[in-house]
Amino acid sequence: MSAENHNPLEGSDTTVHAPNRLRICALLDTAGEAEFGLVQEQLELSSSALSKHVTVLMDAGYVGQRKAVRDTRQRVWLHLTRPGRDAYRGHLAALRAIVGPSDPTL
Repeated sequence: MSAENHNPLEGSDTTVHAPNRLRICALLDTAGEAEFGLVQEQLELSSSALSKHVTVLMDAGYVGQRKAVRDTRQRVWLHLTRPGRDAYRGHLAALRAIVGPSDPTL
């Protein structure tokens, strides 16, 4: 496909697009794995809001979880799956295509 015919929305993912889900994916892409409470704290989300977004991402196969006991309490650790990482990075590429190259002089 030539550059003139390239659809800038190709790679865009509506599951990842929601602002809080995009932030979750960004955090997990950088961290690799993060405990639910840390994600909640970093993104300043309520437990229920984070849980709803994580459920959407898990239902899509984009986020996985690992449960472990730490300090006698059950903890949930979140990570991007390979399809999740691909979807997130594809979505970022689509956003970059939409806005164009950044101008370092701005």
